[in-house]
Amino acid sequence: MTIILIVISICLLILCITYFKINAFLSFLLVSILSGLCLGIAPDQLVGTVEKGIAGVMGSLTLIIVLGAMLGKIVAESGAAEIIAVQMVRLMGEKYLQWGLMLTGFVVGIPLFYGVGFVLLVPLIFSISYRYKLPAVYIGLPMLAALSVTHGFIPPHPSPVALVALFHADMGLTLIYGLLIAFPAIVLGGPIFGRRLRNMLPSQESIFRQEKTVDQQVYKQPAVGTSLVVALLPVLLIILFTLIPYIYHTDDANVQRWLKFIGSTTVVMVIAIALATYLLGLKLGRSMVKVMSIYESAVKDIAMILLIIAGSGVFKQVMEDSGVSLLLANTLQQLPISPLLLAWLITAVIRGCVGSATVAALTAAGVLLPIVTAGKVDPNLMVLAIGAGSLMFSHVNDAGFWLFKEYFGLSVKDTLFSWSIMEAIVSIVGLVAVLLLQIILY
Repeated sequence: MTIILIVISICLLILCITYFKINAFLSFLLVSILSGLCLGIAPDQLVGTVEKGIAGVMGSLTLIIVLGAMLGKIVAESGAAEIIAVQMVRLMGEKYLQWGLMLTGFVVGIPLFYGVGFVLLVPLIFSISYRYKLPAVYIGLPMLAALSVTHGFIPPHPSPVALVALFHADMGLTLIYGLLIAFPAIVLGGPIFGRRLRNMLPSQESIFRQEKTVDQQVYKQPAVGTSLVVALLPVLLIILFTLIPYIYHTDDANVQRWLKFIGSTTVVMVIAIALATYLLGLKLGRSMVKVMSIYESAVKDIAMILLIIAGSGVFKQVMEDSGVSLLLANTLQQLPISPLLLAWLITAVIRGCVGSATVAALTAAGVLLPIVTAGKVDPNLMVLAIGAGSLMFSHVNDAGFWLFKEYFGLSVKDTLFSWSIMEAIVSIVGLVAVLLLQIILY
């Protein structure tokens, strides 16, 4: 009966978001409260469960997500992202345009949220399309594949960061594993699959209009090296401080404390923001007030993402406080299927139903947490298996589907045969890479 109640809860959550069009945060909150009551949590204790769930998940990742949004916003506003893109295309040359745009999407996609990166880089896709007389879908899909993969696999994006916090995974190892898995997924879903789309032409006029903002005309532009350093700094520092204990062994407790402090994700993000404030803000002629206004705008952009993550924390806490987690752990462990494959499958099905990769990942995490807690699977690989599943089944209920369709002027059929298949490829390749990595590591 308990398992049936959990299934009903997930179905109700999907219905609230898709059919009744209730906001994802409110849906999580409503379903969590109803589930808690049905699963036997006392009414006077349920409020405490809700508060504990929100505090538990938000306490460890609010700073990381907020600072990541600020970094991405100033990289975009300063023109650094566009400069990286132009330089990558110039570096690869006309013959390897797809590969240049793929690398651009990957580099720019690390600090930028998917929606911001999409809108920011589409002008470049179209300008290159006009210049070289190549179909926009053919040269643009590799870039968008890279953006999508970084969104699903690479911290400091909200979904992987939230999963790392929920599963108590290691941020540095998850990042390193994520980079290893991202490469084959992007290559197969981007340039290799994109070759088949050379003859795919728009069926209608694109809604795209290239415009220059006032800021881009007034302020100085950053150098290429500066743009790359600021965009990649968090990733480079996290990897560096993850590898240092394996390279440099010391028994000095004081040194170990400082390395742990400086290498923490929060401090790394603070360092990156401080550097970006100067190099992409003050040094280029922006006042401190202007830079702070950019940061304030970034926080507004991610407010709802933070609330959705908070709502998922409530759902997770209800599962724990009701005792369902232990029952789920015992039940799921008895299934004749790899926990990583099971995680991918559950997440993919939810993604196909709700349309949102973030909501799908966080919903699945609440169900799969007991397996990780029981120590039956590497938490870092579980984060990535769920991330891969969250990219599957992108179709007409996904905002990204319509964003791609309208910007590129495609029919629904062509969007399914380009965008949707690309997302399926990166998801399946991501899963295969996770399973291979598990074999190699264990």
